[in-house]
Amino acid sequence: MTMKWAGLWGLALLCLSVPQAACSAERNDFAAARDGLTGASQAPPAEAPRASRCSETDERVRCSRESTRVRLRQVHWQVPDGLPPEGGFPVVLLFQGSFFSAEWAWDADRNTAFSSYYQTRTIKQLLDHGFAVLTPETRVGGLTFWDTNIVPFSENWECAPDHAFMLDIFSAIDDGTFGPLDGKRLYAAGISSGGYMTSRMAIAYPGRFAALAVHSGSYATCAGLACSIPALDAAHPPTLFLHGAADALVPMVTAERYRDALTAARVESRLIADARAGHEWIAAAPDAMVQWFQAHGAPRASGARDGDRPRQREP
Repeated sequence: MTMKWAGLWGLALLCLSVPQAACSAERNDFAAARDGLTGASQAPPAEAPRASRCSETDERVRCSRESTRVRLRQVHWQVPDGLPPEGGFPVVLLFQGSFFSAEWAWDADRNTAFSSYYQTRTIKQLLDHGFAVLTPETRVGGLTFWDTNIVPFSENWECAPDHAFMLDIFSAIDDGTFGPLDGKRLYAAGISSGGYMTSRMAIAYPGRFAALAVHSGSYATCAGLACSIPALDAAHPPTLFLHGAADALVPMVTAERYRDALTAARVESRLIADARAGHEWIAAAPDAMVQWFQAHGAPRASGARDGDRPRQREP
């Protein structure tokens, strides 16, 4: 990783506050959008589609995509080749890292920053195994970062622009904007800022996601070594952690703390570490992420949804 890119990522992690527009009125349709999401578990498709949406060589991976504007931002997406299963394709929301637009996730070679070749290969593997993939952008064309660990939104998520964005994405999934998708079978993954945003899906939208994959990140409100993790409950989705052991921006110990908190809550989790990797995608990610999501069906029922409000971290 070049010093230029490392400096940009470090800036995002050290950011304590950002100027934002005033909070919009709370959305009251969240509960309705979640109705019926916790039914009986369904296994993801066992067989890969007949053809791929992607091309791959030893040096480069490219995947075709569509782009749709949602709340003034782009969501890049693709569905697997072939007919959808009954109910639609299961969906993976893949959250970008800071300053690295989601648009760039769909085409990478081995020289792309942050070893993003493995990110694009992850998209290929997901599509080839029957998962639709959505990569939403952060603000400013994907050249910023997610609100999840930024003051004041880290402790007041209902006022976060990204919260409103997520509610619109959920609605767009359900109304067919991104094709024949199954809104009852959602998964989330992401790297760095996107890893923290992946954790936010668990604590803000209980019962929505079947499983998570947090890459080079930790709990939703953490930022680098500044990482305090509250007691978690058994409704948290099963979580896969992927991390470079040499990561200096998001030290792996913070992911280990998150994993340990899940273990204490009796939630299934696994940590895959790459001893040589820093703050970057690791080679194990494409296969490990597909296998993790395949092993977990529909979202787990949540015993405490706090009405229509996203759950907030305990002090």
